[in-house]
Amino acid sequence: MRLLTTFEAVSRHGSMREAALKLNVTQPAVSQALTALEDYIGAPLIDRSVRPARLTETGDILARAVRGGLGQITAAVDHIRALHDTANLQVTVSCTLGMASYWLMPRLPAFYAEFPDITVNVQAPATDLPVLAPGVDIALRYGVGGWREGQTQQLFPEQVCPVGAPDLVARLLSDRIGLDTAPLIHVRSQNNQHWAGWEDYLRLRGITRHNMVGQSFNNYVQAAQAVLDGRGMMLGWRSITGNGVRDGALAPWPDGGVDLGTAYYVTAADDLSASGRSFLKWITGLDDSL
Repeated sequence: MRLLTTFEAVSRHGSMREAALKLNVTQPAVSQALTALEDYIGAPLIDRSVRPARLTETGDILARAVRGGLGQITAAVDHIRALHDTANLQVTVSCTLGMASYWLMPRLPAFYAEFPDITVNVQAPATDLPVLAPGVDIALRYGVGGWREGQTQQLFPEQVCPVGAPDLVARLLSDRIGLDTAPLIHVRSQNNQHWAGWEDYLRLRGITRHNMVGQSFNNYVQAAQAVLDGRGMMLGWRSITGNGVRDGALAPWPDGGVDLGTAYYVTAADDLSASGRSFLKWITGLDDSL
């Protein structure tokens, strides 16, 4: 490669002296490299019988091939560097669909305002149990902690409280209708069994309800839309309905909050990039009090 690079410089600049200056070597070193390359190929590359020396027909054939080959190598190296730089400016975050839609995505503009060169890729696994799978830098997940992979810290404590459209909650309270007979909206899926349901909530509150019939959805995004439409009451989580309560789109049931001893946690991979560390510092530093 060193011999070919020297030869390419000679063919491009038209003289050994200019090539030596560009390569920052002596002219005898350039001459020795050309002689070694000619010995390896078995044919003269430079016609030294004329001044200035010029390429032979063989040298011209090799010059075109070397110029094209080095150009392809340079392009490939530039492409690899660009891919590496792009990868270093991306962070992949895994979280539930509800967490992504109602908590993380509304806050990302603030992150981009501070870190405009970093791209956050958000993945919502079908299992509703985010993990640090290959390609995932950070996982945001609900539970009681205790995960063993990566480094985990609490993001914020979770709590559950029934929520509904403001008009519906006002009407129920005005008509003295309690949670024992209010219309319910359920979220039921084999993927979210670690989340409490209406049965769990009513039992913890000591409320007896004989009829649990109500609309049922398999994810919180659909259920939240039904609540906004005034179809019934849903168990609201800070990560899902907190923004709606804060903005007035949803109304919490008075004194309906229950602390289940759970929280949202952020788990970071051990080999976080600089961009990943920036995102981790940003998200754990959010003032997200309701």
